[in-house]
Amino acid sequence: MNGQNDVKNKLKFTPLIMMLYLRLLRESLLFAIDSLVVNKLRTVLSLLGITIGIFAMVSVFTVVSSLEKNVRSSIQSLGDNVIYIQKWPWSFSSDQPWWDYIRRPQPSLEEFNRVKKQCQSAEAVAMVVGDGGTVKYLNNSIDNASFVGVTHEYNKIWDLKITDGRYFTPLENRTGRPVAIVGHDIATNLFEGSNPIGKRLKMKGRYVDVIGVLKRDGESMMGNSNDKNVFIPIQFARNFVMLGGRSTETTIMVKAKEEVSNAELMDELTGIMRSLRKLKPAAKDNFALNRLSLLSQGFDGLFSVINIAGFTIGIFSIIVGGFSIANIMFVSVQERTSLIGIQKSLGAKNAFILFQFLFESVFLCLIGGAVGLLLILLGTLIVTYGLDFELFMGIDDISLGLGLSAIIGIISGIVPSLRASRLDPVEAIRAN
Repeated sequence: MNGQNDVKNKLKFTPLIMMLYLRLLRESLLFAIDSLVVNKLRTVLSLLGITIGIFAMVSVFTVVSSLEKNVRSSIQSLGDNVIYIQKWPWSFSSDQPWWDYIRRPQPSLEEFNRVKKQCQSAEAVAMVVGDGGTVKYLNNSIDNASFVGVTHEYNKIWDLKITDGRYFTPLENRTGRPVAIVGHDIATNLFEGSNPIGKRLKMKGRYVDVIGVLKRDGESMMGNSNDKNVFIPIQFARNFVMLGGRSTETTIMVKAKEEVSNAELMDELTGIMRSLRKLKPAAKDNFALNRLSLLSQGFDGLFSVINIAGFTIGIFSIIVGGFSIANIMFVSVQERTSLIGIQKSLGAKNAFILFQFLFESVFLCLIGGAVGLLLILLGTLIVTYGLDFELFMGIDDISLGLGLSAIIGIISGIVPSLRASRLDPVEAIRAN
């Protein structure tokens, strides 16, 4: 029976305890707001350090995370299961002299045909060669256009979003017909709003029929936009580009089958290329097999350094703000010493006084952090809509800002709160 009564008593007191905690929270909140209202200038100046610190730290994280997302999105558009056979590697080895790279031959059209025929792990194989110049239509012209000669399976590796017209036929690729697919900027500026399909533009002194128009890409972080590109069959590009020449950059793109890993594909391509170039077993490769992981690894180190720098700058600003908050709390304890004595004489526990001042410190820091986050949010909106660069502040950034603010509030307020909770009620009442 006694056990049952104890349980009933505990259940009876639970709502009462909850009400006391809610009342304590309400009173602490009112004290914090009163501190803000009564000492506006002092509070604003003290919170400035927290605001600047959170702004500095979270803004760096926001910019870096947005930049990283845009860069990785651009890298992914190159194909995460594609191997690029090229002359130059995307990352250089320190133990190989630079003249070894210069002496390497460019991938040739014959090597492309052999790789396409021999590689069993490839879903698609394409060759790409680039050039540039002026493209003309009637009295209009565009300088610095990029001419991209491609083989037929290029669209199986890189998704060309054709909005009007069509892609090259196998016959057009094989025979080198003078046909072209133009990017959005070329179609808009060169033809001035008229439908480019069926019209004839001029490039490198030759007339080319437009058979397709691409969807607008926009400028990506990697600069791999198709908006100013003119795609032509690689056999037609041979009329003004010498494939395999040292001054012409050519690339063989190999896309792996779904069940084949990049490592397996690279092993097979290494064997094929070494065989084609008749390299001895002890000889080094005179070609590069590039993949996206090389770019990602390079950016990982860069983003890590920037994040560390932003954290370091922000944490020093927050520490300065924390000292300001601690100063506010010591002054607040001093001003309310007699009130603390009255509360204690009426039965207030030390924990009540401690929580009251500690909550006030955390609340002040959270306000400073919230203001910093609000400034960052406004900045992201201005940059996104004003400068056409997408910035976003994620939940992680907001959680970091508010979490750090709360931690600084606890650290800054713990000593003044302990001092207030340990005051003798009689001496506290006599203080004023």
